[in-house]
Amino acid sequence: MIRKREVAKRVFSFEFSRSTHQIQGDGVVKYLLTPLGERLNRVFIVGVLLEKEEIGADTNFWRLRVSDPTGSFYATVGKFQPEALEIIGDLNVPELVAIVGKPRVFEGVSRKLISLRPENIAVVDLAVRDYWVLETARRTLERIEAMEKRENEDAKLAWQIYNPDLNEYIEVVKKALMSVKEDVEVMEKIEEPERAEEEEEFDFTGFEFEEEEFDLSDLLEE
Repeated sequence: MIRKREVAKRVFSFEFSRSTHQIQGDGVVKYLLTPLGERLNRVFIVGVLLEKEEIGADTNFWRLRVSDPTGSFYATVGKFQPEALEIIGDLNVPELVAIVGKPRVFEGVSRKLISLRPENIAVVDLAVRDYWVLETARRTLERIEAMEKRENEDAKLAWQIYNPDLNEYIEVVKKALMSVKEDVEVMEKIEEPERAEEEEEFDFTGFEFEEEEFDLSDLLEE
């Protein structure tokens, strides 16, 4: 029997990289609880590939570093992720990529390292990146509101584990949205060089996307 895959959740690097607490779900399923009370089993992130490094000679084991407007995170790709491994050789640095993968927590002596194990990687354009930022910002604000209201058990647990500064996360969302606004303004100048100086404020509403819209992976058995 093939178990239905978990939905790939959109989350900014800032929140993802600060997530350290794991929750045991039904059966063998584990979740990574974020500081804003989101359970992550699969993650969908879009960002700029800043580094790719093969660990050891001819090992086919790669370490990547990817950055979104809020920070960066590491990902590791090996033989057990054949779809992701297949594209690694063709990726350039820097390059915009979309990644769907599973979070991993590595326990060190004094701290925990959070990374992503990609199931699939695809090269994307700026429009896809901007849509991802807008939708991820909306989802993040929804989580902040749930944290303020302490309206579910995961939010209550996140307060106990992380005690997050919600204002800090609001500022992170603003920073991410400003990166999209700047992209739009640059494109407008390129496409319409004769346009008048006064521009209408960019409207961030109207971008509604389903969780799986940019899902890049095929149905897989666990």
